[in-house]
Amino acid sequence: MTVSIAYLGPPGTYSEAAAIAYVDQLQQDTGEECLLCPYPSISQTLRAVARSQAQRAVVPVENSLEGSVPMTLDALWQLDSLQIQRALVLPISHALISPVQELSAIKTVYSHPQALAQCQGWLEQFLPAVQLIPTNSTTEAVQQLEGDRFAAAISSQRAAELYDLPIIAFPINDRPDNCTRFWVVSLQPSPGGAYTSLGFSVPANLPGALSQPLQVFASRGINLSRIESRPTKRSLGEYLFFLDLECDSRKSSVESAFQELRSHTETLKIFGSYDFVAIKSD
Repeated sequence: MTVSIAYLGPPGTYSEAAAIAYVDQLQQDTGEECLLCPYPSISQTLRAVARSQAQRAVVPVENSLEGSVPMTLDALWQLDSLQIQRALVLPISHALISPVQELSAIKTVYSHPQALAQCQGWLEQFLPAVQLIPTNSTTEAVQQLEGDRFAAAISSQRAAELYDLPIIAFPINDRPDNCTRFWVVSLQPSPGGAYTSLGFSVPANLPGALSQPLQVFASRGINLSRIESRPTKRSLGEYLFFLDLECDSRKSSVESAFQELRSHTETLKIFGSYDFVAIKSD
């Protein structure tokens, strides 16, 4: 049986690189054949799995320089059925791609907002006067060069090869240790692992509403490796909270923590337990 895997396309994105690495692991571990399916946005990538149009999805969730990817968190909260299967950590090295021969001739730079932010220092130093235009993906940025003769794109080396365009500068990310964490999600129950991700909402305007859920974990010695808030999109000042825990949700002590947590939250969603896999750079 062929496993269909959705990712943020077009081909040449870092999401594709993570998806290819995941496919390589699957083929080594299980021998499964895979079909990569590009989608134009993170939301559509995840909805493809929720609607059974694809069996799994590989989506970015956090960058070491710029933090979380809000679209992934928002979509995962909205789509109740998805479960995390694995986390992949991919080294990210950005290239400046352009048919323009001189930096001084570049007037516009296209890229995904995360990539633009990860190269902010380099851009301020070498291209301080250019217009920065966000795109849905780093490969879409490369596609924009066809109609703009004074433009450049920040994307991957693979994207430059796919579109047969020269690389003007590489690497241009502000830190050499730049990396992005991706989640593999599906409709299958999570396999368990050393990390658990969840989200919850709490009653609005209630003193101590957040401290009580956090105390549930502190009292059991469960470490939080990440916590952040996102607006509920219902009313100003109302938030959702996303947490990563260093624990396996299948353990009895963690299950009891979740039972208690439900009494302190409005809505609680367990996204799954999983392990991390580091992807080696080429």
